[in-house]
Amino acid sequence: MSALTTIGLPVALGIIMFGLGLSLTLGDFARVLKQPKAVIVALLCQLILLPAICFGLVLAFQLPPVLAVGMMMLAASPGGTTANLYSHLFRGDVALNISLTAVNSVISVITLPLITNFAIAYFDPFDDELGMQWAKVLEVFAIVLVPVAIGMVVRRLWPAFAKAMDKPVRIASVVILVVVIAGAVASNWTLLVENFARLSLITIVFCLISLTVGYLVPRLLKVGKRQAIAASFEIGIHNATLAIVIAQTVLMSTELSLPAAVYGVLMFFVAFGFGFLIRERGASAGDEALERDDAVEPAASA
Repeated sequence: MSALTTIGLPVALGIIMFGLGLSLTLGDFARVLKQPKAVIVALLCQLILLPAICFGLVLAFQLPPVLAVGMMMLAASPGGTTANLYSHLFRGDVALNISLTAVNSVISVITLPLITNFAIAYFDPFDDELGMQWAKVLEVFAIVLVPVAIGMVVRRLWPAFAKAMDKPVRIASVVILVVVIAGAVASNWTLLVENFARLSLITIVFCLISLTVGYLVPRLLKVGKRQAIAASFEIGIHNATLAIVIAQTVLMSTELSLPAAVYGVLMFFVAFGFGFLIRERGASAGDEALERDDAVEPAASA
């Protein structure tokens, strides 16, 4: 495993999570109390329904043990910050996306190791080797929450600096991430090509199901349309970078990171197409009426 991967990937993820922290305040967590139904439905879909669906898909597609664990780790990863951009493009509730990302990132420190350890125990990809031990769980905690906390402190103490740094940090994180992933792909090209065909179909199916569940389940439970769009992208656009970093730097397995690597590329195209699909649905008279209801409900409760 190259130094570019072992050092560059955690640095790139740290910058991304620091950037997330720069965009967060304690009010983003408090907002959860104002939209409890939307948040609870989205989190239940993300934390319980999605891993169960992924487990079924992994069994149906008969993936090898290492790739099966990689898929489960991906399913347990929280939503990525890109979900905010997609939600904005397709008229979702971006404030809800920010709150969901914040809450889910905190919860994932517990749920991601639990689901990963379950998958390792079930599929046994490492010849009876135990899964994430306590020290590795602490690594996940440090990777996920420490940069976010630092970013939030910076925003709290120096709001003008945080606002000025928001865009440069986003750009830097994208540039570093592209360079590091390009290097990782180049050094593991043969392994990726060998598994791309096997992983592309299951990752596309999983992405479509994630987006659909994220949109339809809230709508069936009478959650507003804009909130359902936000939930859809939050659930469908996983933080694949986090899954890759944990696979390669915590569990020291490049093969384990392949599902997240393939998903991380394909999800952008699938989510973009899905966004147009639900936007077209929003053009119907029935959905316009529902949107008017959604607008009235917050006003009535204010």
